[in-house]
Amino acid sequence: MILDAALTEFAQRGFESASIRRIAQRTRLQHPLVTYHFKSKLILWRAVAEHAFEEIKTAWDRQAPPDLELPPIDRVREEYRTFLRFTLMYPDFHHFMLRESHPHNPRLAWLAKNVLSPILNERLLPQIRAAQEAGELPDANPILIHYMLIGMTSVLCSLRDEIAEISGLRTSDPKVEHAYWRLIEQTVFMDRRPKGKKR
Repeated sequence: MILDAALTEFAQRGFESASIRRIAQRTRLQHPLVTYHFKSKLILWRAVAEHAFEEIKTAWDRQAPPDLELPPIDRVREEYRTFLRFTLMYPDFHHFMLRESHPHNPRLAWLAKNVLSPILNERLLPQIRAAQEAGELPDANPILIHYMLIGMTSVLCSLRDEIAEISGLRTSDPKVEHAYWRLIEQTVFMDRRPKGKKR
């Protein structure tokens, strides 16, 4: 409960303006109870980041279990589709991340070292490279492919209000999510192998 409230507080106000007292008010807990569990705002911020990415990894493992034999392209597809769903379920997560994306930010450096790099280097980039070797993703820098997919799968969350205002589409509508994912399927996950080499 504290972590969820803190995610919203950090997403809406940013680290500097966020307040543990307001986080306590969001949870209807006493301020000292929050500080009992999290001794400082920075400790709480780090706990929020770790918790969010553990939730993402749990969702990945549920959707595409590590011990399940899947072709690399199918694993990439499942994990980024899961990320799309996660951002729609937890829109504050995207804004939490964007708040920290600026130069010389020590929290971004901590996040990159302790959370993002391990996930990328141990899980996502090897899968992207394997799909590239199979001819199923473009021949490009895998990190660029990753961030292209992150951008594509987070845009329904980041621009949801603009999309609703212009088109009336609610990005939380499962039909909209499905239609958008079909676009990603058609533009990114096309079968790129030469004729005669298809599964």
